[in-house]
Amino acid sequence: MDPSASAGSSYGSAALDRLAEKLNGTSDARKRYEYVLWLAKKLPAMGQELQTEDRRVQGCVSQVFIDSSLNNGVLHWQGASDALITKGLLALLIQGLDGLTPAEVMAVDPTFIAATGLQASLTPSRANGFLNILRMMQAQASRFVGDSAPASE
Repeated sequence: MDPSASAGSSYGSAALDRLAEKLNGTSDARKRYEYVLWLAKKLPAMGQELQTEDRRVQGCVSQVFIDSSLNNGVLHWQGASDALITKGLLALLIQGLDGLTPAEVMAVDPTFIAATGLQASLTPSRANGFLNILRMMQAQASRFVGDSAPASE
């Protein structure tokens, strides 16, 4: 990913900006919900061996797991959830944060969640879970800070 890709971004990632714009661009809450479900169906499966307690998102009613790996200075994510809507929210975050450096992930502004317009159609516990997934991703990213310099060119 181009290091300047997050420069000028409203929320810390050009991908998150696009997702928030797409979701908030419709006044139909049902269409936003359907898009999240579509994202859930597109999320690649996460291996059972990675669904461990240290990767489980705390504070979610459903089971949610997230795993990060650092490759050439940028993070890549995979995740799983046993609830379809939560899996869609997870997929949205994975899509929005994939390819960012650890520092960029840690700088993501959680207000993008409100900008998606999804909170109007999420239960309070799901909206809180959405934030907890982001926080878990940021916590995982923080472990890589200092390791994000690309391999020598």
